[in-house]
Amino acid sequence: MKLQYIEEPQLEFGTGNHICPRAGISKYNVYDTKIGSRRTKIFVGAIGTGETLSKLNNWLTKCSQYIFSSKPNSDNPNLDVDFCGFNLESGFKANLNIEEINTRKIKNSEISKIKKIPNWNERVENTVDLYYRQVKFLAQNRNVDVIVCTIPNELYDYIAREKEKTEEETLNHELQDDKVEANFRRALKAKTMSFGKPIQLIREKNLSLESNKDQQDSATRAWNFCTALYFKANKTVPWKLINNINQPSTCFVGIGFYRSRDKKILNTSLAQIFDELGNSVILRGTPVDINKDDRRPYLKSEQAYNLLKQALYEYEIALSNSPARLVLHKSSKYNEDELEGFRQAAEEMRINSIDFITILDTKFRLFRDGDYPPYRGTHIELDSNTHLLYTRGSVKYYQTYPGKYIPQPLEIRIVESDESPNTICKEILGLTKMNWNNTQFDGKYPITIKCAKNVGQIMKYLSKNEQPQISYSFYM
Repeated sequence: MKLQYIEEPQLEFGTGNHICPRAGISKYNVYDTKIGSRRTKIFVGAIGTGETLSKLNNWLTKCSQYIFSSKPNSDNPNLDVDFCGFNLESGFKANLNIEEINTRKIKNSEISKIKKIPNWNERVENTVDLYYRQVKFLAQNRNVDVIVCTIPNELYDYIAREKEKTEEETLNHELQDDKVEANFRRALKAKTMSFGKPIQLIREKNLSLESNKDQQDSATRAWNFCTALYFKANKTVPWKLINNINQPSTCFVGIGFYRSRDKKILNTSLAQIFDELGNSVILRGTPVDINKDDRRPYLKSEQAYNLLKQALYEYEIALSNSPARLVLHKSSKYNEDELEGFRQAAEEMRINSIDFITILDTKFRLFRDGDYPPYRGTHIELDSNTHLLYTRGSVKYYQTYPGKYIPQPLEIRIVESDESPNTICKEILGLTKMNWNNTQFDGKYPITIKCAKNVGQIMKYLSKNEQPQISYSFYM
């Protein structure tokens, strides 16, 4: 067994590099200020009750200004960071503009009617329809870049309290009930996708101008909310991974599986492709079968070929280039049929190098002296093809472990690769930082796997005839 430490990957911003998204934006501005094609005035559409719309307006006004952290004398100043303000002078170099003409009110009487509906699925469907009508109006009749849907406190528990299911529960069909899944967030994002305007959902309690014990402080909420809005409105990235000039151009693919809403239809595959800028192509695959021996889903050779071939074709159209190297991340094992199909597609699309990587959860744990969690970036080589990587753990930059539970590493299985295991693990660590919903950089999963999961959760609400959007901004 060999143990080594991978230094925290650097990110590139407008005028400099940094390991932290918050510090990088504050000091060096968002990355796309150097490429020109971005909006400096972002028009926000908004939906909610009169009260939540008023709170949203006050919250956006607050976000336009500098917000001090609620822990000014923190022992971890790099974790508890002031918000730089969303304006033309500071890091985002843009304004959020909300006007009354771009808002749509939901009546309190409509909410009262929904709360009286006894059936969960019917209640969710009625709420989705309520917001859908307002999103449709704004998207078709107003000049907006992104639409914020505020969820009143009194409504939230009636439509959004269902417990999340783990991937293992979902794929192995452990829940044998006949209920059709009804998730408000996923259903609304899917139903409004065709209008071409990304939406952002926010609870009324998170529009509070003050910091409360049961939520993140105002500065942290502003960082995450504003960064997500910026990415969704611009569809350009606030930061990017730094190119290795000694490596060929590389794109990353996440392959995931999800069940249909009734949990009875065969699994469906999907692909998510990222380049180093975070540009993406979202695709929906075809139904697949569960293997009788290990109860895991696999693609047939033809399915694997068609999925990757289509993804690479769409990638070339969208990004006007073809990568020299392709990295496939999958959250389950590969079988020979899948590998054969992927190899054939890569060869026909003139990909010079392809890496097949499996990324799994594991219950294996390490401890440092004093029972401190291992450092994020700890890489353990069990053998040439099997590795453990701590993507969550003690963070040197934060001077603490910012999590609540004992962290577990990812198991990295290298099925085929021309790159060194250290390079593979360093890339995975870097891709955990490409999540524009969270500016705390110690995410557990690389964006390839996380995106594949998020896309699948929403894709199940699209009918076969509905065309999914290709940008990740519609799924986050």
